[in-house]
Amino acid sequence: MNKISHARKKAGITQFQLAAALGWNQSRIGNYEAGVRTPDLYSCRRIVEVLNSLGVECSLDSVFPSKNQLKQAEHIKA
Repeated sequence: MNKISHARKKAGITQFQLAAALGWNQSRIGNYEAGVRTPDLYSCRRIVEVLNSLGVECSLDSVFPSKNQLKQAEHIKA
């Protein structure tokens, strides 16, 4: 599970706008957000780089948390 949608919404931009900033099609961002496709490491880094350039203060780990980070977050919520 990634948090692209959350970070993108913090920037106040649409999937189309994020995709355009990356030079990609909107469907690619939509597929990543829906979990239909999983971005490779290079793509993850590009997404974070562009989000930061658009004013979102984020990191690779905050947008693409590891399974352990997700488990810890679920444990804390319980």
